[in-house]
Amino acid sequence: MNRALRRATPVALATAAALLLAGCAAGGGPEGGTSDADCLDVSSGPLSDGVKVEGEFGASPTATFSAPLEADELERTVVIEGDGDVTEDGDKVNVIVSAYSGATGKEAFSQPATIPVGEEEVFEAFRSGVECLPVGTRSVTVAPASALYDGAGNETVGIAPGESVVIVIDVVEVQETPKPAEWTKDVPEVKFGADGAAPTVTLPATPPPAEFQLKVLEEGDGDEVQAGDNVTLHYQGTSWDTGEVFDQSYGGEPAQFTTDAVIQGFGAALVGQKVGTKLIVTIPPQYAYGTEKSEQNPLAGQTLVFLIEIEDTAPAAG
Repeated sequence: MNRALRRATPVALATAAALLLAGCAAGGGPEGGTSDADCLDVSSGPLSDGVKVEGEFGASPTATFSAPLEADELERTVVIEGDGDVTEDGDKVNVIVSAYSGATGKEAFSQPATIPVGEEEVFEAFRSGVECLPVGTRSVTVAPASALYDGAGNETVGIAPGESVVIVIDVVEVQETPKPAEWTKDVPEVKFGADGAAPTVTLPATPPPAEFQLKVLEEGDGDEVQAGDNVTLHYQGTSWDTGEVFDQSYGGEPAQFTTDAVIQGFGAALVGQKVGTKLIVTIPPQYAYGTEKSEQNPLAGQTLVFLIEIEDTAPAAG
């Protein structure tokens, strides 16, 4: 099976989890339950112990270590031990995940992500920083090239083939699915294009809404989208901060992805809606790309508006 990162998900919608996923598990892992025997058995070692991590918990940290760094096996060191609830199988955990080139020491990416506990499609190098750990924990994992992207690296973020990677993960919270409020005030004007042309969304001259809000423009009568479903749809994303369209599927084939493979607010806006529905949703930063601005993700800290047309839904393949 292909263990490359998912490429079907539009870049602007994917969370950092798109960088964390493998097509199938590289090895064993939890298959239910949360006992110690089910947790990934990753011990600390001289390489992970030698990484110095600085910065406020829950924000992008700074990691320093002697480069080049070459690892033969996974090592994990807990830098900060949290005092919250221990993550359990089936939890969706909001984290800050930061990765660094073992060859150069340079940051590859640092941004919020949601990692499902016990999900074998997530590389073990990332799961080791989440599974069976208390909320509030910060850990450092040193991963050999073979443990990520089949050793082929990831050119998207500047990780070269054969390169070891240093990963810092802050376990921020166990996710609770947000519920959008009804959007009744300062709703953008929407004009749909003819024959599949891109629609026009005109934002009002007001500050971005602080709330997660949704307005159904036209209700469909098809099947209802369930959490985890594979949904086919057209979308257009606009930044309320800049007024610019940053991504859309209009002008091409509809997009298709599961509700848990996109930013939290987008997925939550889909669940419970019927096929055929047209809606517009405003997503504040905490349910999009996080509140902290980031050079790696220019959409971080911004309120996003999505116009969505749901065309089909089906249970995700097991």
